[in-house]
Amino acid sequence: MKIKNITIWKADLVNTKPYTIAFKTVDEVLNAFVEVTLENGVTGIGACNPSEYVTGEHLDQTMATLTDANVDFLRGRDIREIHQLIAEVTVKFPRTPAARAALDIALHDAFTKFLGIPLVKYLGQKVRSMPTSNTIGIKSVKDTVEEAEDYVKRGFKAIKVKTGKSLEEDIERLVKMREKIGMKATIRVDANQGYTSSDTVAFYGRTQALGIELIEQPLPAKAVDELRKLPDAVKAVVAADESLLSPKDALELVKPPRAVGIFNIKLMKCGGISQAQQIANIGYQEGVDLFWGCNDESIVSITAALHVAFSCPNTKYIDLDGSLDLAKDLVNGGFILKDGIMTCSEKPGLGVERIG
Repeated sequence: MKIKNITIWKADLVNTKPYTIAFKTVDEVLNAFVEVTLENGVTGIGACNPSEYVTGEHLDQTMATLTDANVDFLRGRDIREIHQLIAEVTVKFPRTPAARAALDIALHDAFTKFLGIPLVKYLGQKVRSMPTSNTIGIKSVKDTVEEAEDYVKRGFKAIKVKTGKSLEEDIERLVKMREKIGMKATIRVDANQGYTSSDTVAFYGRTQALGIELIEQPLPAKAVDELRKLPDAVKAVVAADESLLSPKDALELVKPPRAVGIFNIKLMKCGGISQAQQIANIGYQEGVDLFWGCNDESIVSITAALHVAFSCPNTKYIDLDGSLDLAKDLVNGGFILKDGIMTCSEKPGLGVERIG
């Protein structure tokens, strides 16, 4: 079954709840979309939102990669050769992982729709459901507590709190938050490279009573050797995010002495489903837990991340809230979310349909 056409466009999905992290404030959500149409009329859709700060890829570069001329090599090709097609995409566009992710997702969606099965079934489903965290940006103590209360009332069982600007303020926010919500939700922390090694050890020690589940990327991305020097108990709960962009990075992180106990995998960082599977497999072989994250993204790519996450036996955490505060999206369907618990639908492919 051959690929007949490929359509590319971009859209601002608009963030209804702008938030602050250690290095910027997010208020717009620009996504690129790719739609692959097969000769029998079946369509597959992919989407991406690059993170310039993390990977160096700006949306303008994404769109310059996803031109009609650049993707023409896929037209007329057999979708059943999906692994070869994605391998060629990976080689052809080495510097734009989000663009690769959009193509990778669209090809997977089209292929599994052609097969008539959900993507997660094709990949081999290992997980049926899991609570996703919802994220609180860097805010005042009062605003943090209020937002946490709101998430608990909405049924979320896990909350991720952005930190990294002030250690003392971070700890105060978390103490007050735990006092207010009790043990109704687990707490995760994302320092976004905002701590030093001594900050990280101090944070770990001073928050033990709060039951912090994990600490995401406390040190700068390039400080892998510093991560290795952290106490083993601290490293066990540290998740590599900005330090983990590729399978090569994953191999570096697991070299003795291991730098972290958790891999944070994002399709936008690594270039899509196929590369994410390689990172996940390295983690599995080395006993590293997986924590699947996202940018502010369409339901399309969030659903793709969920499907691949649920195909991995070492998936322990998901943080796939990137579409929850969007003012609009371009598709219906996708993942199922109820009381903070995410599941995949039984529809073919990603189970998403373009609106209009």
